Amino acid sequence: MNEEHKLLIAELVKLLEGGSAHATLAEAVKDIPAEFRGKKPDSLPYSIWQLAEHIRIAQWDMLEFSKDGNHQSPNWPDDYWPKDAEPKDAAWEKNIEQINADRTEFLNLLKSEDIYKPIPHGNGQNILREALQVADHNAYHTAEIVLLRRLLGIWDR
Repeated sequence: MNEEHKLLIAELVKLLEGGSAHATLAEAVKDIPAEFRGKKPDSLPYSIWQLAEHIRIAQWDMLEFSKDGNHQSPNWPDDYWPKDAEPKDAAWEKNIEQINADRTEFLNLLKSEDIYKPIPHGNGQNILREALQVADHNAYHTAEIVLLRRLLGIWDR
């Protein structure tokens, strides 16, 4: 692996982990009181829970697509968004753990694969494209979580 490739991978890792000029997903979901996770402020269509679960589902789908030719994506859009505004039982903690585990697995894939090589079962996608899509998608919805926290009065940064 040449130096330019190593530099690109390092930058993609930073992008996927988030931060720099923006809040990370970990910061956005940290210490949210349970009673606020299912609230929809000002008639907005999603709760923080629904956004976090959507992040988990979409990231999982992109990871599985990147590594498994037999993966079947959920039906869009219905299966990518939870119907319930509030998490059930320990679903919140499981959600955050799974997001982190899947991101770690994707980072390992990113570091071990030829990021330019087309994914065999795709139609032109490669790991670089999937990494950028995961980062973009997660950043977009992380910002929405921060906005909902501001509207709910539970964001102090």
